Amino acid sequence: MLKTNLSILAVVIGCLGVFTWVANAIPQLQSDVPEDLVLSDDVTPEELIAAGEELYNGGGGCTACHGLGERAPNLLTDHAGTGLIGERCANRVPGEDCKQYLHTSMVDPNAYLVEGFAPIMLDASRTLSSVQIWALVAYLQSLGGEVTVTGADFADDGGAAPAGGVVASAAPVLGPTGPLDPEELLTRYTCATCHAISGPSPLGPSYEGMGSRLTADEIRTSILDPTASAAENFEAMLGIMPPIFGNIPAAELEAIVQFIASQR
Repeated sequence: MLKTNLSILAVVIGCLGVFTWVANAIPQLQSDVPEDLVLSDDVTPEELIAAGEELYNGGGGCTACHGLGERAPNLLTDHAGTGLIGERCANRVPGEDCKQYLHTSMVDPNAYLVEGFAPIMLDASRTLSSVQIWALVAYLQSLGGEVTVTGADFADDGGAAPAGGVVASAAPVLGPTGPLDPEELLTRYTCATCHAISGPSPLGPSYEGMGSRLTADEIRTSILDPTASAAENFEAMLGIMPPIFGNIPAAELEAIVQFIASQR
């Protein structure tokens, strides 16, 4: 009996050792996830502008599209003779002031699509907290206009995101033991906006056949560090994918990776 128990124990320890080795073998990359902002209700315009500027030029990934004027309007310079964004924002939609226009453009980006540009922007509330979004609004208002954002705006929205996290989409979060539908995850995290599951893809390479070209490790790395390299014929799009997806749950990330790797 003792011999049998020792044999079982040895098998269990061996299995644990193998699984631990596999887990440690998966590359862990640091992605540039925007740090959460915690600002008081009496925050000053200067504090909001500083926080928004840092986010715009850093972890928010805004400059990937809004810094060139090719994929989306350049928000840092004049656009088509209409002035800086802080000047032109109040004239975009009749009856809507600059603050509300900018906020709506971030959380419902297809509502006010600027003529000549494709609907490629994602809902900012999927990756940014209410405070972060309002800080960006304040920064953009400051570019040629008057900052009217106050602490009351994000307090009305529920305040900052939980410490260490980002605001999730409205879709339900799957539990650790729940089913992981990779195609549902691709939709929830808006991957399918740029990458078609099959057929041609306008902004990023299609997932069709990707598993025959890339290993699972290469796919995982490209998700966690999307600026490292570009797929053939998509070099011009390098930088458009934000480096925020290292923040999604590991099980969901792995479900996406394995699904893409299976596309042959």
